[in-house]
Amino acid sequence: MSTATLLLKGKEYELPVMEGSEGETAIDITSLRAKTGAVTFDPGYGNTGSCASAITFIDGEKGILRYRGYPIEELAKSATFVEVCYLLIHGNMPSIPELDAFNEKLTRHSLIHEDMKKFFEGFPPSAHPMAILSAMIASLSAYYPENDNELNIIRLLSKAKTIAAFSYKKSIGQPFIYPRNDLSYTQNFMHMMFAVPAEGYKVTAAIDRALNLLLILHADHEQNCSTSTVRMVGSSGANLFASISAGICALWGPLHGGANQQVIEMLQQIRESGQSAKTFVERAKQKDSGFKLMGFGHRVYKNFDPRATILKRAADDVLSALGKRDPLLQTATELEQIALSDPYFIERKLYPNVDFYSGILYRAMGIPTNMFTVMFALGRLPGWIAQWKEMVDDDKTRINRPRQVYVGSKVRELSEVDEALALTIA
Repeated sequence: MSTATLLLKGKEYELPVMEGSEGETAIDITSLRAKTGAVTFDPGYGNTGSCASAITFIDGEKGILRYRGYPIEELAKSATFVEVCYLLIHGNMPSIPELDAFNEKLTRHSLIHEDMKKFFEGFPPSAHPMAILSAMIASLSAYYPENDNELNIIRLLSKAKTIAAFSYKKSIGQPFIYPRNDLSYTQNFMHMMFAVPAEGYKVTAAIDRALNLLLILHADHEQNCSTSTVRMVGSSGANLFASISAGICALWGPLHGGANQQVIEMLQQIRESGQSAKTFVERAKQKDSGFKLMGFGHRVYKNFDPRATILKRAADDVLSALGKRDPLLQTATELEQIALSDPYFIERKLYPNVDFYSGILYRAMGIPTNMFTVMFALGRLPGWIAQWKEMVDDDKTRINRPRQVYVGSKVRELSEVDEALALTIA
């Protein structure tokens, strides 16, 4: 095994070097504090590997994303979301019998306990669907306290779409629509979202394929904020439902799962202003303008986000199949063309990311803006589950306990406060 040499205060320390299957290099600092008394300082953990994982590979410089070794482009073209769920959680694409059995289990466990409907009644009409989703997922642990992880994984995958659809129905004051056993996973979700009593609702092939595509592209993305949250909470021994609920709360933030909503709001702002897209691009380049071009750039990708490339093509195809012309897509295309030919964006490698086009697709499907983050959560669910499962199955897992560099006051005497107070009163 190769090593790295650390020179600290005149002393040398040898630290082992790890190499991943795709050639990534990591310096193992597990014993650093014990050997040296020092810790590393890495705000945001941008240079820290928190785990070894066999689930997702990203090369941000080359714009590569793979699930369990499969390129995202191939999965987006040929797989269904349920197949990708199986792949992420179990490590391999399912055979036909395995897929049939998996689908049957998801169908059988799609209903939630009738008592849980009372929980929905307790939320005000103004409650954000993400607040409802996180609370309801956490409450599943009260109904399924047994530690049957395999069964609970099925329950969570299946019931999450029902809870998500019910949260939307609650927000618009419509009665809940129950899942149907004759519909696929994605068809069932759209049915529960948009069907109303005594009226039929048919999910078109274009919408069903678009939903599968969106969920697949969001299914996992390595150690991001919400995934790391799931692993951190799970490292304490917290159950699956509690860990995933924590991940949902992390995803809710506008810098993470809420980004595609901000893209739509930005595009609407540009359209309503009556000004050109180029005007807003110029404003984004000025630090004191207060305007930020949402949907460009990524913490990991320093090239095109491969998911954005797939969604750009899909947005055109889906809107054409649905017979819709979204003016926001035209604005988005103009923004992209201007930004990609501007030296400012080229030098900084600010390319469109997955959030840039996903919101337009959701709009075309009839998904309201306040449900965008919920859709992200549904897509990311199998990735969170796979990461949690990988962690609990690893006998080397330790409870997460980051260190800090303390910069507060040194030791102080409480008597000093008493004397100052006495003088003030006097």
